[in-house]
Amino acid sequence: MILDLIADQRAGQRLKNTLPGEKGLPLVGHSLDFLYRPVETALRFESKHGPVFWLSIFGMTAVVMVGPDANKRVLLDREKAFSNARGWDFFIGQFFKRGIMLLDFDEHRFHRGIMQAAFKKQALMQYVGRMNPVIQGSLNTWCDGRSRKNFAVLPHFKQMTLNIATEVFMGERLGPEADAINQAFVDCVLAGTALIRYPVPGGRWHKGLKARNKLEQFFSSRVVERRRNPGSDLFSQLCLAQDENGRRFSDADVVNHMIFLMMAAHDTSTLTLCAMFYYLAKHPHWQQTLREESLALNKPAADYADLDRLTGIEKVMKEALRLMPPVHGIPRRTVKPVQFNDVTIPEDTFVIVSPFVTHHMEKYWPNAQQFDPERFGNTVDKAQQHPYQYVPFGGGAHKCIGLHFAELQIKTIMHQVLLNYRWQVPRHYHMPINFTTLPNPADGLPVKLIRLQN
Repeated sequence: MILDLIADQRAGQRLKNTLPGEKGLPLVGHSLDFLYRPVETALRFESKHGPVFWLSIFGMTAVVMVGPDANKRVLLDREKAFSNARGWDFFIGQFFKRGIMLLDFDEHRFHRGIMQAAFKKQALMQYVGRMNPVIQGSLNTWCDGRSRKNFAVLPHFKQMTLNIATEVFMGERLGPEADAINQAFVDCVLAGTALIRYPVPGGRWHKGLKARNKLEQFFSSRVVERRRNPGSDLFSQLCLAQDENGRRFSDADVVNHMIFLMMAAHDTSTLTLCAMFYYLAKHPHWQQTLREESLALNKPAADYADLDRLTGIEKVMKEALRLMPPVHGIPRRTVKPVQFNDVTIPEDTFVIVSPFVTHHMEKYWPNAQQFDPERFGNTVDKAQQHPYQYVPFGGGAHKCIGLHFAELQIKTIMHQVLLNYRWQVPRHYHMPINFTTLPNPADGLPVKLIRLQN
């Protein structure tokens, strides 16, 4: 990290001579804007400076590239010019080291190839069957009466998706350690945006390092047994998987991948479910439309074959992912000079593209702030859309390996929720978003939850 910062100082001087940008406040630059107003700041800078500009964040000079063309240039990366590992390493390398998102090029392709089997259709079909009892058990604890005021959506969905991830990916239910493991994942994610990036006791960085150690111990203690007595879960598959040359993951590889996948499998789905819950509360006619769709299945729990029929849930999910993608910024670092928009971005430059910003650009999304699931209806002319204007799961070689799992998990959960509950928020309520970690409801999203009579 220190070497990257030194390299950045040198590259930063070159950038400032060739690109528009602003240095911001003394010492912190635009770090506070990046943490608290990232979308507003990027859209303002794009309007002022164009689709590529520099700013100072976290003591370094970063280049921000805005819009679908920028997303395509960085995410598709035909020239292998953008290092995923060296981009994410600055934020989460200490806490999710050597997860699939922190590997590059040939090594990434090798690891992804082994892991891909866990997300093929046959595996996904089994996952749905294992999810449903966990979902039902969670929903039964949400409300013990007719209704519940100030029901905090975020922690309840987070607990549910963690329970699903441990059941599906680990083949076990967490006991008393569930809260501690959940908190460890939270602390690791929070540490990525720490302003003080040293292990000062009580600080985010310090808590993140302790949490990483806890997660390593948790998964490492189970590897030997999984190799000896494997099941059908993802953990067992990683322990046994090998490529065409017979190469397997080491114990450390298995632990690293499990920590990252468990985080990604429950954190990002949780945030998408929260966004859907919020918009369905603000637009109760859409909530009722989806409920009627689920009632038409005449099943308390959806099977894998039913999920394609839940087209309304799919449209709302996609629009929620547009308005509030769970990863709002995607970092990279250049490993060679890059040409974009008639400028040269030097080697060793920290680069950021943002799904969140692109999804709120009026040029590509008219009335971008408006919730309109029909943007994803069958009548939309997709040929007129830029292929990289909608990127909630990234793109290119690093496109989310679990995107189909996430989609089926969200549909499976929402089907049961809609059959069991309706929910509402006050008319003038607007959900505050916390950007200091993955975008999430800053207030936990309190709703009035009403149990339906079955």
